[in-house]
Amino acid sequence: MDPILERIQTMTRRHFFGRGAVGLGTAALASLLPDRAAQATGADQDRPALSSGGLPGLPHFAPKAKRAIYLFMSGGPSQLDLFDYKPTMNEWFDKDLPESIRQGQRLTTMTSGQTRFPIAPSRYEFKQHGNSGAWVSELLPHTAKMVDDLAIVKSINTEAINHDPAITYICTGHQLPGRASMGSWLGYGLGSMNENLPSFVVMTPTWTGRKDAQALYNRLWGSGFLPSKHQGVRLRTDGDAVLFLSDPPGVSSTKRRRMLDSLATLNQKHYDQFADPETQARIAQYEMAFRMQSSVPDLMNLADEPKHILDMYGPDVQKPGTFAYCALMARRLAERDVRFVQLFHRGWDQHGNVAGDLPKQCQDIDQPCWALVQDLKQRGLLDDTLVIWGGEFGRTIYCQGGLTRENYGRDHHPRCFTIWMAGGGIKPGIVHGETDDFSYNVVQDPVHIHEMNATILQCLGIDHKRLTYKFQGLDMRLTGVEDHRPVQALLA
Repeated sequence: MDPILERIQTMTRRHFFGRGAVGLGTAALASLLPDRAAQATGADQDRPALSSGGLPGLPHFAPKAKRAIYLFMSGGPSQLDLFDYKPTMNEWFDKDLPESIRQGQRLTTMTSGQTRFPIAPSRYEFKQHGNSGAWVSELLPHTAKMVDDLAIVKSINTEAINHDPAITYICTGHQLPGRASMGSWLGYGLGSMNENLPSFVVMTPTWTGRKDAQALYNRLWGSGFLPSKHQGVRLRTDGDAVLFLSDPPGVSSTKRRRMLDSLATLNQKHYDQFADPETQARIAQYEMAFRMQSSVPDLMNLADEPKHILDMYGPDVQKPGTFAYCALMARRLAERDVRFVQLFHRGWDQHGNVAGDLPKQCQDIDQPCWALVQDLKQRGLLDDTLVIWGGEFGRTIYCQGGLTRENYGRDHHPRCFTIWMAGGGIKPGIVHGETDDFSYNVVQDPVHIHEMNATILQCLGIDHKRLTYKFQGLDMRLTGVEDHRPVQALLA
């Protein structure tokens, strides 16, 4: 039989199409190799980090930020009780939300059957802070101290009204699973700045509010259709920081090295036969895991942190798994030039008992968030590190369940919610956007979540319309196919 025809017949459909992306696997492996040029010139440790891997031509323009830290408050923080001050609502206590405000907008099944939608004013005091005069709740005293470092955006909006589609939408640009997450896009486009740590690291700290929190799925930091080497790596706080990082009992580092070399040889033969780029990605991931055996323990060792830094983050900072501990880890990852760090803090889904649960959630994150921004700032890292804080949607002005002056619940509300941003590329000390008297609709400067993601990419030197990946005949991108644009008013 003709060997060429035989080769064609034995090639699977996946391998055939995969051959078009052979270079991606090679780039994946090259991104994990040492920077030979830097070694040859004897470049010192203080030089700016050089990216390896990534796409030719990226960044598209000079970036303001080299890395980003996303503090994701999973569950939907109540903008009404934290940032969006609505004092006139005190006069509306227990009155029904006017239909002229709701305008037939979609409700969740948790409140769509209610016979009434009574107004629940915030029970918390607000004060203005900083040169911007930003209103901040008494629940966030440390955040209030740094409003001049922040761009507070009160007009974020989304179409998603339930947790999983809403979080998936922000993290991947689509409500349905299967797309690549933001951190994966950044690793794919910009490459890695540290050969011994992943370019995308995820942490899921503990929380003290409502115990029945929404589930988090690995696909929120998955690579989707991108090569698998770009998926996020989760740092754990019990056992190995990364799964299977330790050598098995009876296996020395030397034996493990020989095993990986032999495995790489077998994988290379498989790659030579089928040209599947995922084989190269597998080789690269094994090599990364081997180097992480030394880099991760050093990362997790807080012995070199001065007491005054630990005190900044609060009393929980040395308790592995707390938000304070993870915030400090985020700073340590940032100074090691990890491209994207994402913390998912659960428990913000206050359908009831706002008075009991919301203060605990805020106590978890308020001081550590302030400490993270100030710590980055004093080290000169905030200039080129973008920090984002926010959830997947906001909460309703009307009450879910029982209503009193002292306690109430709030349902999901995608029409308007608040996030803040700080650091590289962001204009500090501003408040952007405005909502109506009921914090129900945006009345000034709306910002869709695609526009927020486009702004994040802009800070990192990426034109969001030009960062694409061909999949299933489409040019996929993080920000969808609509004509969304970065929010220029937020950019420094």
